[in-house]
Amino acid sequence: MMRFSQLLPIAPGTLHGDPETEVTGVSHDSRAVSPGQLYAALPGANVHGAKFAPELIRAGVDAILTDDAGWHLITEALGTDEADRDLLAGVTALIVEAPRAVLGFVSGAVYGTTSVPELIGVTGTNGKTTTTYLADGMLAALGHRTAVIGTVAILIAGDTVPSVRTTPEAPELHALFAKMRAAEVDTCAMEVSSHALSQHRVDGAHFSVAGFTNLSQDHLDFHNTMEEYFEAKAQLFTRTFSDKAVIVVEDEWGERMTAAAQVPVRTLGRDERSQWRIEHTPGVSDFVLHLDDGESIRLRSPLPGDFNVTNTALAASMLIEAGVSAEEIDAIGRSFVATVPGRMEIIDVSGPRALSESHPDILPRAIVDYSHTPDAIAKALATLHADSDELIIVFGAGGDRDRGKRFGMGQAAAREADVIVLTDDNPRTEDPDTIRAAIRQGIDAEVDAGRARVKKIIEVPDRGAAIDEAIAEADASATVLIAGKGHETGQTVGTTVTDFDDRARTRSALSMRLGGAQPGKVHR
Repeated sequence: MMRFSQLLPIAPGTLHGDPETEVTGVSHDSRAVSPGQLYAALPGANVHGAKFAPELIRAGVDAILTDDAGWHLITEALGTDEADRDLLAGVTALIVEAPRAVLGFVSGAVYGTTSVPELIGVTGTNGKTTTTYLADGMLAALGHRTAVIGTVAILIAGDTVPSVRTTPEAPELHALFAKMRAAEVDTCAMEVSSHALSQHRVDGAHFSVAGFTNLSQDHLDFHNTMEEYFEAKAQLFTRTFSDKAVIVVEDEWGERMTAAAQVPVRTLGRDERSQWRIEHTPGVSDFVLHLDDGESIRLRSPLPGDFNVTNTALAASMLIEAGVSAEEIDAIGRSFVATVPGRMEIIDVSGPRALSESHPDILPRAIVDYSHTPDAIAKALATLHADSDELIIVFGAGGDRDRGKRFGMGQAAAREADVIVLTDDNPRTEDPDTIRAAIRQGIDAEVDAGRARVKKIIEVPDRGAAIDEAIAEADASATVLIAGKGHETGQTVGTTVTDFDDRARTRSALSMRLGGAQPGKVHR
């Protein structure tokens, strides 16, 4: 709870009404705000949030944060009726030049969450979700009471809250921190997206340690260029948001981020340039993390893939920088568990697992992964080469988003997979044929240049049918990677979202295959 007079130093502006008015919470959502809370009426791309304020005021909301344009809309709407004018007289409003830019700091002050719980934040193109879950698994093994905020879900002391955005809006974020404090959570591992940094969603949050995974093409529909994308990520590594950083330097962007960071940095990688070095044999889950003081930590990635070795090392390094001792991490480094929904998730037949095990020569290995960028697809497929006679990928690309990455996604699949089943992802309002054609151009470019591994390409627009066909036709020694949607439980076609889960559909296809007890055909 906070008075308006206490908010003025945080958000300098013009105050209308009683400076001693108290607010108990903050919301920018006109559908969720209630009397006693501060309604943040923000300018939007299509409509100003102040448009909804008159009805909220009539319903008892008497605290507003907005700009001059918003306050003008409110006073104009409530200025003609005497009863409305009386209601307006009872409203306390703080008018600032850029309300979104102060909203996070105001929310943190109202909820009292500027310092609790301890936050560790991860940014990058790929690996954010996995790294937060790995850090959470390590903390849980050490007896900490934890929380996670990210793409898949919000977890607070074991309770799950579905997540709409990778990073919630600032009022929602600080309300979550308040819930964590009430649940006695001591540490929260959080994904920090470039959108969140650009749109002030993490304002008022401060991370004891910030981590950087990597950078590759994604979200250029929003950021326009890779340089803008990089600069958005780099905001996390300033004193406004973090105390220190661990940065993976396995690509040029990591080296650039290290140079741009305004906080103390530990570099992490696999060669001598890194301050903390990963000693690892490709294809093996066990590895050693060497610290710069000569100490070594034994670790094991609980998830498949060499890139998950890096994610595990990053999670461990961030916890050490946050104050967990190297000895504690070493004690649980090869025994902790972490399962990340839709991230290199091996799909078993639901229920009769023993039956599946009794027919080892019937079912291919099926893996669902969220990989939806050229780099992520290449790394996921490369990881699966070692123990697969044949590698099949089912994938497409989302509509209304970064169109420039589709060609590269096709290239990556053509270079690494034996069989491609090209299908739809979330076409949204774009023509699905156009999306698939852009991917196909990348595939054909690699084939024409003689760089392709792929031997067979099948186009099945219906995603469910594509998964069914891939599982039904795969040889038992093959691996089928269903890429792109991961944990998602809906598919957006046009403006309609229908229930669809890659994991459930894959499980169903495996069950059908098992029930028929017919080995699949080999793609040659």
